[in-house]
Amino acid sequence: MRKSFISSLLPLLAVVLALSSCSTTRVLKDGEFSLAGAKVTVTNDKEFKESGLTPYIQQRPNSNFLFGWNPFVSVYNWSNGKGGPWDRFVQKLGTAPIIYDPSLVDESISNISRHLEYLGYYDSDVQSEIKVKKKKVYVTYKVELGKRYVIDSLGYTLPAGSIANDFLEASRGSLVKVGDYLSESELEAESARVSTILRNKGYYTFNKNYFFCEADTLASDGKARLEVSIKEYTRNETAKDAVPFRKFTFDKVNISYPKKLKIRPKVLAELTTVHPGDSYSESAINRTYTRLSALRMFSSVNIGVSAIDTSRLQCDINLLPSKLQGIKVNAEVSINSSGLFGVSPKISYYHKNIFRGGEWLNLSFMGNFQFQFKDKVNSNEFGVSGGLSFPRFVFIPSRLFKGAVPRTEINASYNYQNRPEYTRNIISTSIGFSGNVNSVFYYQVYPVQMNIVKLFNLDEEFYKSMERDPFLKNAYENHFDLGSGYTLYYTTNSEVTPRSDYWYARLQADLAGNFLSLFKPLMQKDADGDGMIWNTQYSQYIRGELTLGRTFFFGKNDRQALAYRAVIGAGWAYGNSTALPFEKHFYVGGANSMRGWQARTLGPGRSPKDNYFVIPNQTGDIRLEANLEYRFPLFWKFNGAAFLDAGNVWNFKRKDAFSSEISQISWSNLLAGMAFNWGLGLRVDLDFLVLRLDWGLRLHDPALTVNGGWVHPKNWFTRDGYGLHFGVGYPF
Repeated sequence: MRKSFISSLLPLLAVVLALSSCSTTRVLKDGEFSLAGAKVTVTNDKEFKESGLTPYIQQRPNSNFLFGWNPFVSVYNWSNGKGGPWDRFVQKLGTAPIIYDPSLVDESISNISRHLEYLGYYDSDVQSEIKVKKKKVYVTYKVELGKRYVIDSLGYTLPAGSIANDFLEASRGSLVKVGDYLSESELEAESARVSTILRNKGYYTFNKNYFFCEADTLASDGKARLEVSIKEYTRNETAKDAVPFRKFTFDKVNISYPKKLKIRPKVLAELTTVHPGDSYSESAINRTYTRLSALRMFSSVNIGVSAIDTSRLQCDINLLPSKLQGIKVNAEVSINSSGLFGVSPKISYYHKNIFRGGEWLNLSFMGNFQFQFKDKVNSNEFGVSGGLSFPRFVFIPSRLFKGAVPRTEINASYNYQNRPEYTRNIISTSIGFSGNVNSVFYYQVYPVQMNIVKLFNLDEEFYKSMERDPFLKNAYENHFDLGSGYTLYYTTNSEVTPRSDYWYARLQADLAGNFLSLFKPLMQKDADGDGMIWNTQYSQYIRGELTLGRTFFFGKNDRQALAYRAVIGAGWAYGNSTALPFEKHFYVGGANSMRGWQARTLGPGRSPKDNYFVIPNQTGDIRLEANLEYRFPLFWKFNGAAFLDAGNVWNFKRKDAFSSEISQISWSNLLAGMAFNWGLGLRVDLDFLVLRLDWGLRLHDPALTVNGGWVHPKNWFTRDGYGLHFGVGYPF
C-alpha cells in the first residue's frame, strides 16, 4: 500500500519539478529586473520589531510558496510573448513577476523615515542596499534608529469652564507620562482616548483636533519639555473661529422603519439606550447600534445625530429590514480509512420575528447515514429540533440591561438512532439564557435540561459482551436525565478569524439528578434500589470540561502563527447512577481533536479497537489533550500547517470495577496510555471562512502491543496509520 501511495505522488512530483525548473524571469524585457526580495534590518536595536516597518515598503516581491519559489509566477512565464490565446490563458492562470522600480525605493526610504519619527525616533538613518543576481533584484533597507527623548516635564493649558475639570479627570489614566519617551503616536492615541471620554460626558463636538502639543528638546540633552493645550478651535482653524465647549442633551429620538416590518415599537424602544433628556454619550449611541444589530432583523442600522441648537441634539435611527425567514440546506460527506462512508443532510427553517418582538424560531430536520459499500452494516439517524429565542430575560424588561441584551432560549428535540447494536430514542428539552459582556465574555446558562433516553432492539451478543463491564452496560440502559448546564467563554479577540495575538478559556459544566434525589424516598425503586421516573432510572452525575488556548502571530506581516490548546475534562456518576449516560462520555479523534484517528476510535487508555461496535464508538470518563500547531502562508489564499497532538480518554478506577486496568487512569500507565500524532494541513483562508484539510500521522498508538506502541514511519501510510480530515474553521 505504501508503494501505491508513493507511486500516486509521482505525477504530482513531476509537475512540481517541471514548474520549479521554469525560469521566473523569462518574460522580462531588456533592462527589466524582477524584485525577488525586500526586507528591513535594524542595525542598532535587536529588540525593535522590524515587521512593523515592512508595510511602509512601497514595492514588495511576489509571495513565496516554498523556499522562495512561487509556482504561479512560473506558470506566468510559460508565455511565449506572442500575445495569443496561450499567452492570455497562462497569464490569467499565473501571477506576473513584480518588476523592480528604483523610484519606489526612494519613496520607501521616505516612508520608513517618517514613520520612525512618528514613533519617536528622530533623525534616523535609512539606507538601501541593492543586490542584483542575474535578472533578480534584492533590496535591503538598513535602518539605524535615531535619537529618542524622555519626557522630563508635562504641563496642561486648559480653557475655562467645566471642561477643564472633566479633562483632568479623564487624564488620570494618561498614556503619556513623565519618564516616557516622546512619541507622536502615543500623543495621538492619548488625544483619541481623552476625546472619547469627553464625548461620553456630553461634549458632542469634541475631537482630537482640539489638542495642541509642543515639545522643547533643546533645553536639556536627551530630554523634552512637553506642553499640551486644549483650545476652543481645531488645528485647521484660527483663534477667531473659537467656540466655547458646551455639553449637549438629546431632545428628540426618532426610530423609523418600513411599514411592512411588523414589530412592536415597545421592543425597539427598550433596546434603545438613547432617550430624550439624556446627556449626549457616544457609548450610548454605540450600544444602541449593537443591541439593534443583535436582533439580526436589519440589513442596515443607521444612527444619525444632529444639533438642533447650541445644547440640544436630535437622534434619528433608521432601520432597513433583512430577510426575516428562509430555509437552509446543508450536507456533509466523509469517509475514513476503513472504508466507512457517511452522509449527513440537514434542512432548517428560520424566522427572525415570529411573534413581532424579535423572537427567533428555528426548526431543523437532520439525518446521518453511515455504511460500507461492500457490507450490509449501516447506521441511520434522524432528528428533529425546534428552538425559540426571546431578546430578553423573560419577565425582565430589556431597558434594565445597559450592555448587550441576553436572550431567553427554549429548545426541544427528538432523535432516533438505528445502529447495528441497538435502536435508541432521545427526547431533550432545555430552558436557559445566553448573552455576552463587551463581546469578550460569553455565557450560556441552562437551569433546566432534560433528556429521556429509551433503547430498543438491543443486540443480544452486544449486550452479553458487556456483562464483564457493568459500568459500560449501565451506560446503555434507559435513563432519565434532569439537571442544569453551564458554558462560560472568555476571549481577548472575538473575530471569526483573528489576526493578532489572543487567548481564550472555555468552561463547560453539567450537573444532574441532585434535585430529583430529594424525592427518591417517594419514588418507585428497581431491583438495585435506584429511583425510577416513568419506569426509567434517573441519572445523577457531575461533568466538567476546561479548555485553554492561545495563539501568537509573528514573522513578516505577522502571517505566521503558533497556536496551542490544553483540554481537561472529567465526569463522575454517583448516588442513583453507577456510570455516566453514554451521551455524556468523552471521546477524542476527528477534525478538531487527535487528528491521527477518526472520531471515537481511540481509547479508553490502552484499550484495543472496540469490537463491541461495528461502527467505532470508544469513549471514557476522563479526557486529557494538548495540541500545538504552526501556521504559515503559502501563496494566494492558501496557508499551511504542521501540528502535533497528544491525548486520550480514560475511565476512573473503581474498587469494584470489572473493566480492564488498561482503560483506567493511573500515574503508572498515564504516559503509556497517551496517544501522539503529528501531521500537515492545508487551509484556504477566504477571510470570512477558513476551509481546512488535515492529514494526521500516528506516532504513538496506545493500543499497539509491539515497540511500546510507537508507530514505525513505514506504517504511516497503511490503513491504521493515519487520519484524513476536512473541516471548516481552525481546529482550535
